[in-house]
Amino acid sequence: MTNDPAIAFRVTALEDNQPNGREPILGGILRKKAVWVDESLCIGCTYCSCVATNTFTMEPDNGRARAFRQDGDSTEVIQEAIDTCPVNCIDWVKFEDLDDLRSQLNAKTIRPLGLPPLR
Repeated sequence: MTNDPAIAFRVTALEDNQPNGREPILGGILRKKAVWVDESLCIGCTYCSCVATNTFTMEPDNGRARAFRQDGDSTEVIQEAIDTCPVNCIDWVKFEDLDDLRSQLNAKTIRPLGLPPLR
């Protein structure tokens, strides 16, 4: 048996290997919008991170949701996570707005959930 590297160009890929929303999606059609969580409004319910596990996580210091990956889940799964948010703190935004939104969020004082308000 010989090792012929040309065989890689003759083998066809599996056609039924479709994403199911539970694995990272690499490549494919780029989204026109990015997903953004306004952590200052988040109440830490964890719904979004339970629905779209490859896109949202709970930020450990303040206990609020954060989008850690833009290509983690299908658009439909991310939209389902957005729809489950009880305080509507998740939105589709332009990719070019992400840096400004992050700067605005960093300028806010966000206290960890469960602590009394500052007086």
